[in-house]
Amino acid sequence: MPLDRINPPHLSPPAGFSHAVVATGARLVFLAGQTALDADGKVVGDTLPAQFRTALTNLLAALGAAGGTPADLARVTVYATDVAAYRINAPELGRIWRELAGRDYPAMAVIGATRLWDEQAMVELDGTAVLP
Repeated sequence: MPLDRINPPHLSPPAGFSHAVVATGARLVFLAGQTALDADGKVVGDTLPAQFRTALTNLLAALGAAGGTPADLARVTVYATDVAAYRINAPELGRIWRELAGRDYPAMAVIGATRLWDEQAMVELDGTAVLP
């Protein structure tokens, strides 16, 4: 396994992320930011969870096209236009993550953004994966 997830016991228990990820693979995959764009380039989904599902699906599709799987994700950054709404929806977002990506959590951060490239987008995800 090219990724070793580190969660020291003296840090707050992680929920939906790992505190550190040590990568020892052979190939790095840098994943561009993905929003809830459909194949026609339109933002879909009227709720944060709906947009998160599509954005994560898009991120994982790009990763899969590069030969990776969700377990290869070392780092994911989430950009949210409403961090308070992200926190409120965190339980549902966590269920979506586990459904699509499993429980091998990357190192993660959520960053508040005034707006994203696509004005209707509420959330964007980018990441780095390490492939064996």
